[in-house]
Amino acid sequence: MIKYIAKRVANYIIMLFVAISMTYFLASAFMDPRSNYMERHPHPPIASINRALDNANINDQTPIFVRYVRWLKSVLFHWDWGLAPDQSPVGAAVSQRIMASVELVTLATVLGIVIGVGIGVYTAIRQYKWQDRTLNMVATFFLVIPPAVLGLFVVLIAISFNGLVGSRIFYVTGLQSYQGSSPVMYVLDFLQHIVLPTIVITIPGAVGYHLTQRTYLLDTMNADYVRTARAKGLTLNQAIRRHALRTSLIPTTVNVAFSIASVFTGAVITETVFAINGLGRYFVTTLTTNDINGSVCIAAFGGVCTLAGALLADIFSAWLDPRIRLS
Repeated sequence: MIKYIAKRVANYIIMLFVAISMTYFLASAFMDPRSNYMERHPHPPIASINRALDNANINDQTPIFVRYVRWLKSVLFHWDWGLAPDQSPVGAAVSQRIMASVELVTLATVLGIVIGVGIGVYTAIRQYKWQDRTLNMVATFFLVIPPAVLGLFVVLIAISFNGLVGSRIFYVTGLQSYQGSSPVMYVLDFLQHIVLPTIVITIPGAVGYHLTQRTYLLDTMNADYVRTARAKGLTLNQAIRRHALRTSLIPTTVNVAFSIASVFTGAVITETVFAINGLGRYFVTTLTTNDINGSVCIAAFGGVCTLAGALLADIFSAWLDPRIRLS
């Protein structure tokens, strides 16, 4: 197992290096940081613009390979991801938003997986019964609701609830507002902030895992080895729990692993609705402001998450199904 993991990690490091390098060249080719200055009226002197772009190592008048080597040395030897066009450090901005995204996404992701997979198994066992039809109808309803509409709906309910009880139970913006030193009040304040965005992110995730896990389990329930287990005297629930469920969880595990990056950077609408400065909003900002270094840093983080998820998917797949050989 250790040898297998070491090989996979080495391959993933090479893949990550190639992917990040290609992202740097593509971002440098399609983004135009100079336009940030030239669109001002009147625009700054050209010499001043060039100095600012040179300071951030994003001057289009410098050969791209020269800029790439400088950027790569800075990242490898100093862990410095460069400056944005406004001269703010990219590394500090990303590190702050990573923590906000972790706080926002972690609980919602775990709840979405547990609830979604649990409901998927429950409905698959009761295929075409009223429980299955009802839960599938509810899932379809939430599936077609845009995240922005769902977020605003949850906010309106929370505001109405606060008004009904005459106290602010739920906060609708940010992740923290308590400035004191009490750990209990800090945790309570955080929970008051995190509940609403967690609900908004959990519901679509749970719906997706519910529908996919139901499909995977229904396919597995009709497999020959499950029917053989039933013929040997196992009940349906026993056959599903001992044989079908483990196999049906493999594609779900792969989906979960490869969705890690998108979970962090894809919560743009939720972060916007609840005014949370996470990675999703920052990624959109880097694209709209021609921030080459910032977009590459976000892409690098996404690449690390994706490849870490791929490694976890391999390991969990082998654990769930001993027939898979790690060689």
